[in-house]
Amino acid sequence: MEPVFAALVGLFFAVGIYLMLSKHVVRILLGVVIFGNAVNLLIFTAGRILREVAAIIPEGADTPVGPISNPLPQALILTAIVISFSFFAFLLVLAYRAYQEIGTDDTDGMRVAEPAGEPLPPIGY
Repeated sequence: MEPVFAALVGLFFAVGIYLMLSKHVVRILLGVVIFGNAVNLLIFTAGRILREVAAIIPEGADTPVGPISNPLPQALILTAIVISFSFFAFLLVLAYRAYQEIGTDDTDGMRVAEPAGEPLPPIGY
């Protein structure tokens, strides 16, 4: 099962990087989301996929009775999901506001520092 998840992680990374290299802001944002999901799946796969019981110690025992699953990767992934969702929401609002101001989501068209119809700045003073 782990080789399948490893291949899926590689596919997610490839698609995420491909989308982040685009010139459109929406595709870049989707690439960031897919890249974040690839990282989460990588952490989950690196924590080993086991079909063991949850890490609950029974009453009256000091240590777990049998083999248990590792809760650390699950806790890290849960935290990463919350952080990546808030990061995506911030970037989405930022991209929408930029689209409202500039009128395009193309990164080449967002060059407001060098408007097309304006004269060039002076070369020397």
